[in-house]
Parts: sequence; structure tokens; C-alpha cells
Amino acid sequence: MSDLVGRSLYDCMKKIKIKTDKNDLNIAFFGTAPLALPVLEALHSAGYTPSLIVAGRDKIERGKKVPPPEKMWADTHHTRCLQPTALDSEFYSKLKAKSYKLFVVASYGKILPKELLDMPKHGTLNVHPSLLPRLRGASPIRTTILRGDTEYGVTIMLMDEHVDHGPIIAQRKIRAPKGEFPPRSRVLEETLAREGGKLLAEIIPAWIGGDIEPQVQNHNIATYCEKIKKEDGLLSLSGNPELNLRKVRAYEGWPGTYVFFERGGKKIRVNILEAHIAQDGSFEIDRIIPEGKKEMGYAEFVRSGAIPLL
Repeated sequence: MSDLVGRSLYDCMKKIKIKTDKNDLNIAFFGTAPLALPVLEALHSAGYTPSLIVAGRDKIERGKKVPPPEKMWADTHHTRCLQPTALDSEFYSKLKAKSYKLFVVASYGKILPKELLDMPKHGTLNVHPSLLPRLRGASPIRTTILRGDTEYGVTIMLMDEHVDHGPIIAQRKIRAPKGEFPPRSRVLEETLAREGGKLLAEIIPAWIGGDIEPQVQNHNIATYCEKIKKEDGLLSLSGNPELNLRKVRAYEGWPGTYVFFERGGKKIRVNILEAHIAQDGSFEIDRIIPEGKKEMGYAEFVRSGAIPLL
């Protein structure tokens, strides 16, 4: 299964001119930024603005509550928003009271039980940024970059109670983002989320109309993402240069990449922001943030007498 699933479906839709009353399609959206925002924008542009957004919790920054981006999106678009601490009976009651016909999930971060998944008439669709059954799990984008893959794609899946296990509704291969290789995680994430949102909006009429037959995944060839930990960001400057660069690009933002240096008998942790592969094939660091300091050029830092602990 590949982009042919999405393409043939889209061509079919254009021929039979499926009609859906968008005003009657009561959608609840479960998602967290950054993956959620491009999907929300695609749905909104297509006329499928969700009636409810189930968002993450507010964060506390410098003593003030800061709402998550998906909640701010909901406020901007005058959309009801819930931020449940737990998916409990009280939350279920709120969902059942509105008779939602479709749930959409994009990187929500909580496991949705079967009772919730089966609640809407047309089930729960998930936008997953990989070509399932390849790269099931929570970190497909970062794992794609770490592996050095050159093929990218998105899947619209009918969710079941198992992780990324449900049947495929549509799938599409995506061209690599223009620019650097390996791509940066935020660039690839935005690209896949945007294209996944577009594909979702395209197939909704056919899905609601009963014109799509879900395709069971080939579970025998499924691959999985490992859970990323903070310590995964530690680089070995004497290690594989290509792998080091892939880690810098994959782990940007979180967990970030870092190395340790010594200066004046003191061990210093240095976060790596920018790097590249030199013409001789070596790994070259460009921009860093030394522990307790501001961002600076790597060459300037080395001139201060810092020596890497390989």
C-alpha cells in the first residue's frame, strides 16, 4: 500500500462527485502541537472545522499559565476546547452529549480506549506520519531521520485499541522537503502534518459516504520506533559523522544533542545547535550553547581552550 491508495481514491471522488453536508459533520479533534496545527488548518480550509478540540494541558512558565498552541488555535477560531486531565466518565459524558459523528486524532499523546474510539458513528481516524505498517509508535519522524530514510509518507488509519494497528483508509508518499539532507525534524514534521491534513480532508466525504473499504495492515512486516530518551542526545565526536549529523537534525528541540568538553579542569556540557558534514567527510559543529552561556560559534568556543571529551 502506498500513495496509490490516496491517489486512486481522490480520482474516484472527483468522478462521482461525492457530496457531504459539512455543516452536519460534527467532528471532535484530539491533538497536540506541533503536528496538530497543520492538520487543523487543512481541515479548516476544506470546511471541516472541528466542533471540539481536545487539547493538552496548560504549562506554567515563569509563574504564568501558558495554553498550548492547539488551544490558542481553538480560541482564534471560536471552537470549543476541552483539556481533560484524565479520560474518565465525566469526559465521556461531555463527548456523548454532543453526538459527534467523527473523531480525528493527530499526535494526541494519550492512549484512547476502545470505548472512546467506537463512540462516533464513523469511528476515529488518525493522521500518522509514516507509511504504516512501517514505523509504528510515538517517534516516526525522528526515527525516519535517524535511519537516513529518503522515502516519506503519511497514513490515514481507522484506530483500534492497539498502537498504530488499525486498518488503513488512505496513504500517500510525500516528496522530501527541499533543502538540507537529512531534513530537520521540525521541517519534516510540518511537511508531513500539512500533507496528512490535506489527505484527511480529501477522503472525509468518501469515508462518511461508505465508499472506502479499510485495508488491514500487513502486521508481519511492521516495524517500530524506540522510545526516545534524553540521554540519546549524547554524541561521540569520534563516532560516525553521518550518524552524528542525523542525530542533530532528528533531535533538534527535544531531547537535543550534546557533547562534553573540559576547560580548566572543569567538565562542561555543550548543546549542539548546528552542524554539517565537511568536504573531507568529517562532522563539523557550527553553533552551540555551552552550559550556563548564550549561543555562540563553535570555533570561538574552542579558541577559549575547551577540549572535547571524545
